[in-house]
Amino acid sequence: MVLSRASMHGAISIVNAIATGRGATLGISLGIEAQVEAVPGRGIIYDNKESNLSARLIKSVIETSVPKADLERNKIRVSVNTEIPSGYGLKSSSAISSAVSLACAKIFKPRATDMEILRDGVLASIKSKVSITGAFDDACGCYFGGFVVTDNSNIKIIRLEKAPEDLSAVIFIPKSRKRGNVKKLKILQNVFAQAWDLANKSDYWNAMILNGLATSSILGSDPRILTGLMESGALGASVSGNGPAIAAVARNDKVSAIRKVFAPLEGAVLVSPLNNKKAEAHEV
Repeated sequence: MVLSRASMHGAISIVNAIATGRGATLGISLGIEAQVEAVPGRGIIYDNKESNLSARLIKSVIETSVPKADLERNKIRVSVNTEIPSGYGLKSSSAISSAVSLACAKIFKPRATDMEILRDGVLASIKSKVSITGAFDDACGCYFGGFVVTDNSNIKIIRLEKAPEDLSAVIFIPKSRKRGNVKKLKILQNVFAQAWDLANKSDYWNAMILNGLATSSILGSDPRILTGLMESGALGASVSGNGPAIAAVARNDKVSAIRKVFAPLEGAVLVSPLNNKKAEAHEV
């Protein structure tokens, strides 16, 4: 039997990539761990039963990242332990696909590069229809931490930068998971292109605000929430991913003022320090 564990973290959006194929993300410290066990035999067993989507994605990741000859002679068992709420735009599926890809690589492809591991997770996300674009920006945010600016269409990292250590993300998880029509984000393609250009110049907070105003107007969040967050000391605020979570980044002494903006709304609030730690894997 061979056993490996991979750990990484979640991320929030700076610029949504759906409209232009280019995105930017910021690592947060909500963690995820994937464990992969290989024994002689055949088949894929997924221990977490909470989501068909996750099971489909994990099967796809293993079929993409494990060489065919190894798949035919190993029974592979996977379990995932995560702090990242799923279905809210906090990159949970990218974190799962990247963590499983990394844990598989540790056993079956020990010489694989970061980019090969990420690419396997991205291709599996597209194959399993969990993501339209493969969400390369999200995968990089979870894998590397810090600020990441990407060209998803060409699976390329454009900029990678450490985030300040004295900041936290204050994240609102609405009670309702309702989302608007994400395909309509393309209507504001030029606005998202401008937001990405700002991120590419390291002007992350203005990029995040512009992204937030554009996404909230299309996906049905109230843009006045973003204004309230900025008024209370947020450096940047936005709908994260395709929502419905809203994330604000602030200095730690402003966190309680930011929480007050979310207090009248129905839902939960998470506070997560930013993360600069790269993904890790080890054999157990």
